[in-house]
Amino acid sequence: QAQLVESGGNSVPAGGSLRLSCAASRDGNRRYFMAWFRQAPGKEREGVAGLYRVGGRTYYADSVKGRFTISQDNAKTTTYLQMDTLEPEDSGMYYCASAPTVLTGTTWRRLSEYTSWGQGTQVSVSS
Repeated sequence: QAQLVESGGNSVPAGGSLRLSCAASRDGNRRYFMAWFRQAPGKEREGVAGLYRVGGRTYYADSVKGRFTISQDNAKTTTYLQMDTLEPEDSGMYYCASAPTVLTGTTWRRLSEYTSWGQGTQVSVSS
């Protein structure tokens, strides 16, 4: 399984920006799909953005469309989440995850599809 390590979380005021990074190692060719999830205290973990590594197709939760961008580096070992115009509702622990299959707009948010998870990085947005 892939080993995923997130970084880039921080505390910012509303309207600010952050870029999260997810470095992958020891995975070989099993990371067909990458995604970012987040979890606020007392709430369920939810999908924020997903990326099909080979085709580059992206998916976003409605709440972040137009504000967040998921991407990967040329070596396809690091996945990024650029977050702009942050809102207090964006606060939470952000997790990177990888799936060994090609996911679709219907399935990418299912936690059960992902076989590797990072430890999370905290994002706090103050009003």
